[in-house]
Amino acid sequence: MRTPSFSGLGAIVSLALAALTALGAPAQAEGARQMLGVGRFFYNDYFGDGEDRWQTGGYSLSVVRGTGWDGALPTRPFDIMEYRFGGSIIAPSVLRNPPAGDRRYVGRLTGAANTYFDLRGIETRVGLGLTAVGPGTGIASLHKDLHDLFSAPRPVVAEDQLPNKLYPVISAEIGRGFDLAGGELRPFAEARAGDETYVRAGADFSFGARESGALWLRDDVTGQRYVGVSGEGGENTSFVVGGDIARVFDSAYFPSADGVDVEKTRSRLRAGVSTRIGFVGVFYGLTWLSEEYVGQPEGQVVGGLRARVNF
Repeated sequence: MRTPSFSGLGAIVSLALAALTALGAPAQAEGARQMLGVGRFFYNDYFGDGEDRWQTGGYSLSVVRGTGWDGALPTRPFDIMEYRFGGSIIAPSVLRNPPAGDRRYVGRLTGAANTYFDLRGIETRVGLGLTAVGPGTGIASLHKDLHDLFSAPRPVVAEDQLPNKLYPVISAEIGRGFDLAGGELRPFAEARAGDETYVRAGADFSFGARESGALWLRDDVTGQRYVGVSGEGGENTSFVVGGDIARVFDSAYFPSADGVDVEKTRSRLRAGVSTRIGFVGVFYGLTWLSEEYVGQPEGQVVGGLRARVNF
């Protein structure tokens, strides 16, 4: 069967908005919704271990809307909605002539709607999304243009990327924070089904001049958390360390025809530092990602950045 094609970012944005914004309808009927915050997160392998391979880079933009924000999650779902859109690149270890048994190139666009609420004292997120892969996303073309601009090696492997396909995605996370040794320890558990199917458990520990009453969002690839709705305090410097382990059941990024099998266990370790001076906040973090496919010679370290300006 021939895989349907689609054209660029406009297609996935339109599909995502049509399919996902209906999730906020129950709350919208009972109160005026407003923009509560905007979150951004960027990661790149070059800013970690200095390479350009595997989980090589991505960017997410999160728009948070709701009936209001008082520094705590509402008890009803749909009162707070995050609409997240992003693009990312997955590549073999060499962009021109990768070794046999390496993973395929993937250009990926994502759109998702997530609702955040308090379920009997448990911080809960439930989301529905769409992931598009293939040449139709335009990601490979953008990758080539950027490499030409900076006189970097052209990603020739993009000529053999995964074909166009659209995956529905459902995901959820639960977690709870505990005061510990002057900081906050937050264990969490997560599940996802769609382009990849896995369950994950881990924890994050934050300390220092922490921001209180913020809505924190989690990046899918690195696991780093970033602010979607600003809170109070947090001036000067704070730190975070964390890690998690996942049991992977399936991944569309390793089709059986390629003869490359997904690793069934996937681990991440991360650390980061953020500073906020007045209305300007900056974060930089590092995440170690374990091997994602059988035969991957080693893990990798990616660097993550976020910046925000509050007026």
